[in-house]
Amino acid sequence: MTKEILIGFLIGIFTALLGSYLFITFFTTFDISSGFQIIREKGYLGKIITLGTLLNLAVFAILLKRNKEFMARGIILAVIVLAISTLVI
Repeated sequence: MTKEILIGFLIGIFTALLGSYLFITFFTTFDISSGFQIIREKGYLGKIITLGTLLNLAVFAILLKRNKEFMARGIILAVIVLAISTLVI
């Protein structure tokens, strides 16, 4: 039970980072290393992380279809942690 929530949490964090990477790669002219730095300097890093969490919605739906409710709870926990972190950034 706790192990599945942790796995879901890690999947949620990884998916959000992947979504942020994909957004920077496809929708900006920056490369990934300078892109994060420039976006952070301009104060948009929280918004990019929030856009990255959109992939978690698909992962959440897939986990619910496969009856992995505890992993889906881990995804929700990751979204909550990322939302709080965007308030701090």
